[in-house]
Order: sequence, then structure tokens, then C-alpha cells
Amino acid sequence: MHDQDQHDCVFCKILAGEAPGYIVRENETAVALLDINPLASGHCLVIPRRHVPWWYDLTPDEISGLFRLAQETAQRIMAVFEPDFIGMFARGRRIPHTHIFLIPTNKGEAADRVFNVLEGFQEAVAPLSRVRQPDAMAETMRKLKGDR
Repeated sequence: MHDQDQHDCVFCKILAGEAPGYIVRENETAVALLDINPLASGHCLVIPRRHVPWWYDLTPDEISGLFRLAQETAQRIMAVFEPDFIGMFARGRRIPHTHIFLIPTNKGEAADRVFNVLEGFQEAVAPLSRVRQPDAMAETMRKLKGDR
């Protein structure tokens, strides 16, 4: 991470009080705020207080706080907006500061259609069928577990 990346980061500016943000919940390591380009009412982002582009580079305490806050925020979104489910995914590419999307989703809405397209892609693309084969799955599992 470069100091310039952090200096230009909109999330760091919100956390420093230098830019507006709609903060809805927070804990010692993370903050939940409304996405300013929501895909649905209640669409939130959960960000770590520390500027880290990728969630897997956070400390164990930061991960615990981040995902604990994501869960608490998702439970509140469920109680208030009553969606069918809440889609969640983590990013850090366009804005290089980890952010977890929490998107309230109902059947047939735009976000639901996006998730359906991804699932359809997963099930239909020929090159992916190769990685689904039992021998390929077993080899991937061995690699990820560190087995020889």
C-alpha cells in the first residue's frame, strides 16, 4: 500500500471525517455505511478502519470484527427491509480498501438476476465443467490443504 493510495481513498476520508458518509453501525475494527450507489434499499458496505485493499490481508482481529459487524448489519437489514436474502461479497479493486457488500435481495430484482447469471455461468460454461470433475476437485482440495 502506498501512502498516496490511502490519501486518495474515499473510505479513509469518510473514516477521518473529511468526506460525508452514512454510517449505520460500527465497532472497534470496522464501520458499516450505506452504499452511495445502492442496488436496493439498505445496501450497505462494511469496511475495516485500517486501509487494507484485500480482506485476506487483514489481521485475525480485524477479520473477526469486520465479519461480526457484517453479520450484525445483515441481521438489522433483514429485520427492517425483510428481503428474501442478503447477498454478500468482498471487494477492494476499484476502491483499494476492503469493502464487503451487503445487498438485500428479493426474487426477480436486479441483484437477484445478477446472482442468477453468475450461478448460470458456473453451471453452464464448458471450461468450468473440467474443474468440477471429482479428480480435479480432489486435486484442488489437496493443494489447498497443503497435502502432497
